[in-house]
Amino acid sequence: MSLFFFVSASIFIVTLALVIVQPRKMGIGYYSLIGAVISILLGITTLSDVVIVWNIVWNATFTLVSIIILSMVFDEAGFFEYLAIRIAKGNGSSGMRLFLSVIILGSLISAVFANDGTALILTPIVYSMLLRMNLKRRQILPFIMATGFIADAASLPLVVSNLVNIVAASYFSISFLAYALKMIVPDGVAIASSIFFLWLFYRKEIPGRISTTELPDPSSVIRDRKIFRVAPWIIVALIISYSIGGVFHVPVAFVAMPAAIIMVFIARRNSIVDTGYIMRRAPWQVVLFSLGMYIIVFGFGREGLTGMLASLIVAASNLPGPLSTILSGFIFASIAAIMNNMPSVMIGNLAIASIHSHGTLIYANIIGNDIGPKFTPIGSLATLLWLHTLERKHSLTISMRYYMKVGILVATPVLFLTLLSLVML
Repeated sequence: MSLFFFVSASIFIVTLALVIVQPRKMGIGYYSLIGAVISILLGITTLSDVVIVWNIVWNATFTLVSIIILSMVFDEAGFFEYLAIRIAKGNGSSGMRLFLSVIILGSLISAVFANDGTALILTPIVYSMLLRMNLKRRQILPFIMATGFIADAASLPLVVSNLVNIVAASYFSISFLAYALKMIVPDGVAIASSIFFLWLFYRKEIPGRISTTELPDPSSVIRDRKIFRVAPWIIVALIISYSIGGVFHVPVAFVAMPAAIIMVFIARRNSIVDTGYIMRRAPWQVVLFSLGMYIIVFGFGREGLTGMLASLIVAASNLPGPLSTILSGFIFASIAAIMNNMPSVMIGNLAIASIHSHGTLIYANIIGNDIGPKFTPIGSLATLLWLHTLERKHSLTISMRYYMKVGILVATPVLFLTLLSLVML
């Protein structure tokens, strides 16, 4: 290994540590950009590499930002809170039915509004709703952990469901429909197995009976009725537009961005939803984070990391039957859990592209980078934002030891079964 390999590895490790710890409370994107600038100045990454990286990530990052802005408009209008309360009241007094419903609602939000949308929007709503029901902390924890887990685990079905999906689909030019057809079954398996193993882990903590009498009338939480009425139609129009656009190779950002702009314009005219607040809270740092981290990883990969991963995948491909894809998926998942799934999916893409036979490896990489991050708290940006939101807004701290205990025990069988379903298609 060359000196540049160890230097690039050091830049990556220090940058990731700064992103996680945030010592001066700067935005995560700034730490990432500082690492990228150092990588360029040291000659590990070139300016021409920056252009290549930007061409890879622009579609993914602008799509995610647009979807999050769209979901924030709907959230401020009361759309998601209405759904959550309506579902809670519809489950009567059954804690188990509510647990199941929260997971399914989280799965639907992740599918359309990405995993970050579920982590940032649904988690506070569920927490507030459970507090109103006068549940104790140990009874609240299963619902909160399930919400955080399903945000990533159920972010498989559509290209737009996870930044990982968009990056991989864009890199290998996979259309929206082709991707959805390939991943709809694995996503169903991921959701079903997540429900079972989360229930198995939390079956003693989930309350048998709950009271929803303290919850308000669902219609009372609707703040902007015009946006509330148009929201379902916008969601349907988005999915149809993604599908049609995929046939003509239109980047998903060109669908998501106009939708977000239109909704912000409608909200601004109504003057009920604070659009200024939404635009300030929009995840602009994700753009900087993605660009900076991918610049670092691009250079790191060229210095030897891509070759090492490609060798591992080739070795795994010699295993019989479905074992090759399953082992490859676990390799991708382990890397995501250690280094975060944003740089991990890039390394996976570069390694797969260097191998002659892609097969199901592209999708195994996506599944590994969507579910594997649940092994550790640093595995995905959505999890970091989820933990930060819980601690800052609700004073609810989830220790690393507890998170990893739940993550490993639940995510391991979920990942295995999801990868197995991919092979069996």
